[in-house]
Amino acid sequence: MLVDDFPVDLKPFLIPEVSGELGYDCLSCGARHAPDQLLYTCPACGGLLMLTDKKIARLQEKPGSFWRRLFDHRLMLNLQALKGVFTFHEFLAPNIPLSDIIYLGEGHSPVVKAPSSLANQVGANFFVKMEGQNPSASFKDRGMAAALSMLNYLVRIKNLDQVIAVCASTGDTSAAAALYASSLGQSLKSVVLLPKGKVTPQQLSQPLGAGATVFELPGVFDDSMKVVERLSEKYHVALLNSKNPWRVVGQESYAYEVAQQFDYALLDKVLIVPVGNAGNITAILSGLLKFHKAMVIDGLPKIVAVQSQRANPVFRFFRQPLGSRTYCPVVVKPSVAQAAMIGDPVSFPRLDVLSKQYEQEAGLSSFFVVEVDETAIMEGMLQANRHGLTVCTQGGECLAGLKAALGQGLITPSETAILDSTAHALKFVDFQNAYFEGRLAQEYGVTTKAELANKPRPLILENTPIPEPGQTLTGAQKEAFVEAATQAIAQALTLVEKV
Repeated sequence: MLVDDFPVDLKPFLIPEVSGELGYDCLSCGARHAPDQLLYTCPACGGLLMLTDKKIARLQEKPGSFWRRLFDHRLMLNLQALKGVFTFHEFLAPNIPLSDIIYLGEGHSPVVKAPSSLANQVGANFFVKMEGQNPSASFKDRGMAAALSMLNYLVRIKNLDQVIAVCASTGDTSAAAALYASSLGQSLKSVVLLPKGKVTPQQLSQPLGAGATVFELPGVFDDSMKVVERLSEKYHVALLNSKNPWRVVGQESYAYEVAQQFDYALLDKVLIVPVGNAGNITAILSGLLKFHKAMVIDGLPKIVAVQSQRANPVFRFFRQPLGSRTYCPVVVKPSVAQAAMIGDPVSFPRLDVLSKQYEQEAGLSSFFVVEVDETAIMEGMLQANRHGLTVCTQGGECLAGLKAALGQGLITPSETAILDSTAHALKFVDFQNAYFEGRLAQEYGVTTKAELANKPRPLILENTPIPEPGQTLTGAQKEAFVEAATQAIAQALTLVEKV
């Protein structure tokens, strides 16, 4: 749709200009640093940084109805830079010029309503936001679009050459980082650190296919993350994990999209999100708070964060009495929700700050953390898939979290939940197949339920011509084979022949 065809009052605002006053704020010492540099920790004290906009009050100068109309109309605008997460440019990263924005098709993933058959089983109506439909098949593309757009901007204004971008990953981050880095061509080299044997073959293939240099390290994700942090401290490299504040800013778009997809009416909604490295849950809280302060949404929804019992430091923290909480990392055990298998989430300090702000705005009964076991995660994924919803193991974790929250009375059946399926189910088919074959029991403590197991059935035909592998039959032999196979399948399915 051409700009001239939009409502007159919106035309001047459809294509945003650079605005705001962004900066890095240290959560430890309070120091503020200019945004035109690659910072991941505070140069003064080493504390974790958050990006904030000193001029964010400008967004409240226009009524919420203005922003709603603007964002809805932008969806019809044929401009690549505003088709993705930067549809919400003024709230996201308003300091980045549109000419530097990288768009690969990320954002605006669909929300799909659970069929009534599944909703009845679970005990509540819910939707699933299908984040696996992003370019690298996970939600990580949201943050990477912002981080790489900012890096693209810095490369241009500082005339940088041969920048090396590094990340540690449980799979999805590396796929997104490598993909978005490759879009910048020779000026950026992508390097990925993975815990050996802790990433699915599908996820490993993605950064390799995008041309990244991939190192497999002993240990778990937390070990790889420590190495990446040391690299960024000692050498001139661009860190692309969610320790990078631009990653978190990009992931705020998830909250903006959910609001838009539900006509900005969130008061009776519940967002259920896996914790992982705590970047996504942090971003969602931040985005919702921004929209609420600008009166874009009618109120703040409940938030339920979910962790596996095998990687649950955030759950352990929040179950302690308010005022005497102590955060302690945990040593993780293998989890089928592989992206959530993190014992020391990098963004926990941000989550601690923003969850308090959220509860101040929405009330003490607005933010919860629940834990679920591995069996519930696997069964959640399979249960969703059996009802038309293609979710990953993290999506299964969210469905298990929904059941747990309902069972504990944290939410009610009258509320509508939106579950975050963070990646495409095809990235985790090995877990599904291992479950079907009963191979998950020893390492993950999961027992296969016979009613959920599914395997191919070999068709055994006796005294019948059989095609050789890769070959076919002809004539009477083919006819005999087709008839015998048809009869065998019809018998197995107890089909009744047409009269």
